[in-house]
Amino acid sequence: MQENVSHEGKKTPSGSFNSAMILEASKDAFKKLNPSIMWRNPVMFVVEIVAVLSIYFVLRDLFIHAETLSFNAQIAVWLWITVLFANFSEAIAEGRGKAQASALRKTRSETLAKKLDGEKHVNVPAPDLRKGDIVLVEAGDVIPGDGEVIEGIASVDESAVTGESAPVIRESGGDRSSVTGGTKVLSDWIKVKITANPGETFLDRMIHLVEGAKRQKTPNEIALTILLLGLTIIFLLAVATLEPYAIYSGTIVAVPVLAALLVCLIPTTIGGLLSAIGIAGMDRLLKRNVLAMSGRAVEAAGDVNVLLLDKTGTITLGNRMATEFIPAPDVPVEKLADAAQISSLADETPEGRSIVILAKEKYNLRERDINSLGATFIPFSAQTRMSGVNFEGREIRKGATDAIENYVREQGGIMHPDVIAAVEEIAKKGGTPLVVAEGTQALGVIYLKDVVKGGIKERFAQLRKMGIKTVMITGDNPLTAAAIAAEAGVDDFLAEATPEAKLKLIRDYQNKGHLVAMTGDGTNDAPALAQADVGVAMNSGTQAAKEAGNMVDLDSNPTKLIEVVEIGKQLLMTRGSLTTFSIANDVAKYFAIIPALFFATYPQLKILNIMHLATPQSAILSAVIFNALIIIALVPLALRGVKYEPLGANIILRKNLLFYGLGGLIVPFIGIKIIDLIISALGWA
Repeated sequence: MQENVSHEGKKTPSGSFNSAMILEASKDAFKKLNPSIMWRNPVMFVVEIVAVLSIYFVLRDLFIHAETLSFNAQIAVWLWITVLFANFSEAIAEGRGKAQASALRKTRSETLAKKLDGEKHVNVPAPDLRKGDIVLVEAGDVIPGDGEVIEGIASVDESAVTGESAPVIRESGGDRSSVTGGTKVLSDWIKVKITANPGETFLDRMIHLVEGAKRQKTPNEIALTILLLGLTIIFLLAVATLEPYAIYSGTIVAVPVLAALLVCLIPTTIGGLLSAIGIAGMDRLLKRNVLAMSGRAVEAAGDVNVLLLDKTGTITLGNRMATEFIPAPDVPVEKLADAAQISSLADETPEGRSIVILAKEKYNLRERDINSLGATFIPFSAQTRMSGVNFEGREIRKGATDAIENYVREQGGIMHPDVIAAVEEIAKKGGTPLVVAEGTQALGVIYLKDVVKGGIKERFAQLRKMGIKTVMITGDNPLTAAAIAAEAGVDDFLAEATPEAKLKLIRDYQNKGHLVAMTGDGTNDAPALAQADVGVAMNSGTQAAKEAGNMVDLDSNPTKLIEVVEIGKQLLMTRGSLTTFSIANDVAKYFAIIPALFFATYPQLKILNIMHLATPQSAILSAVIFNALIIIALVPLALRGVKYEPLGANIILRKNLLFYGLGGLIVPFIGIKIIDLIISALGWA
């Protein structure tokens, strides 16, 4: 069985097929026979009614028409199997979500919270916390629930949720006060006021969604259901008129045979798989820790043709890399590189490691052994906003410009104007300056630069093939933005972006008939997130952003927007492909059943028996059996989804018609013929 990594790094069942899940889904398939549940799927509800009717004729045959008992009983059994297989497909899809929800509940229940009671704290299970409770979270602790920081400042590791996000600063007030259950405090401490009762958190809402309890049909799904219902009514009327026509032509057609014909002609295949496709689509989204607030958002993601992407963390690595050492006047660059490297030896962040590597590669400075130095390393803290090292009488510090400037001043020194000028120049280019100081002297500046993610340019090229335009949004100046946009291969960019500019850009695209998706995490992103057709808010962002968006990424990974679009398109492709297959495979059933019904009266219809089925009874029974088995055979495809390919709509339509349309014509001919040979050999008909 496959495994997924839970939001605290623990391995949990992925919800793939296993004996326990299949057993539970089998039980649920019978529970779903309840008419109050079945009516939500009109096609299969009709099949259930027909199956109930078939039982009546079997009971009748026990006493009156014993000669037709065996045939009618087999028809009844396979009609009920058809209904159960359709229910099973939905139940197995829901079961995958239930397994995920169970793992989420277990993870949450294992987290303990330090609930404050005056100046003391007591350990309580995270699920026992209530809105308004205040908890203390110290270095190394997992934040027990969604909340707002009311006191303190801390570095929070989002990798407790994602395994890949860089640590962020959380402090009271402003846009960075929101925290999420499952993240971990790295340094310092914070007091958090819980903002949601049990059952109201984003995690709880995710659990409800994965269990399918609150899943509603999307507009596209409703439209397809109406189409299938329309086809069902048409075939119902057509089959109902066959009986008087048969009487008029001197043919006797048994009602069970007409029932079998009806079930084979109506779109039972897609009717039986439609719910499973929708649930599985949501499941694929939730497996990537994206919480959709509405089914409309998932479908809209499949139709998006403009993506607005934040630069930092989406297009660039987010963790800026050291690219240059800029020394102060009269300071050899080697001295600056040496001090920068030594102060970064204990810094395990990507930025820190890049400083060590740059000094080694560019100035041939060997990485020293930390233990042999006998040094005392000063770790970074949210209060000081700098780190450093003390050894052999030297005191080296590295950090934010104002923090280092204050440090140098406290030591009795002053920062050289050229160093300040270098800091300003780096900032103008969109880079991040880190100042290095030793004692009373600022040695120079480390230039940290955005690095475009590997492979991102190719992904944008794939999106372009699909007709999706990519737009980079950044606060950088136009020159820096243009350079990064060209390197990344985006189609356009918005520099020096303000909330008003983002909102205007989205409206402009929408007025031109485009569907727009964007990501955001701050309060200033809320208007644009609310305006976008697909607004993905980062869970690490503010409450305003999360309420404005129609999706929340629990991993707070902005690059996931591209995956959301792919999943949305895969959902629509899967539904369209299986609908094409379902409607196409009815053709084979016409050739199997219609000749069987009227061959005795109209021998000319023998020419339509191109499969050369053994007997009329065998033809009808083979079609009914195939109709049931094809549903269960397509369950894995419905759950997995049709393979996503970044192609235009016209190309996808042609491929669907060729593969699933043609396949829907050919497969039933083969399947019905094989079943006919088997049941003829067994003497069932």
